[in-house]
Amino acid sequence: QVQLVESGGGVVQPGGSLRLSCVASGFTLGNFAVAWFRQTPGKEREGVACIDSDGTRTKYTEEGRFTISRDDTKNTVNLRMSNLRPEDPAVYYCARDPDYSYCAASGIRSRRFVNWGQGTRVTVSS
Repeated sequence: QVQLVESGGGVVQPGGSLRLSCVASGFTLGNFAVAWFRQTPGKEREGVACIDSDGTRTKYTEEGRFTISRDDTKNTVNLRMSNLRPEDPAVYYCARDPDYSYCAASGIRSRRFVNWGQGTRVTVSS
């Protein structure tokens, strides 16, 4: 069964950090570009970060606080989030691009991606 499973969400104080993980099963994640998205109620899914299949290039909607990386030995893509702010709480999802091995220069668009997981919730609260 082809699927992605996200984990690592939780409650963190403002300024804190979290590391989210996205584990693939049923296929080799290293063959595809992978992205993280987030969504809050009533809003569209927003791209956060993307990483090329070989891990050499990344793309971020916002530079500086998030770092995406991949560990092909574990069939996993991670998202390290630091300095979390009150506007960051959301359900975070990962997905793969089935057609391209690279992240689009034009932006991280959800319509390119498939195999959405169930998401992991991030809450920022003091």
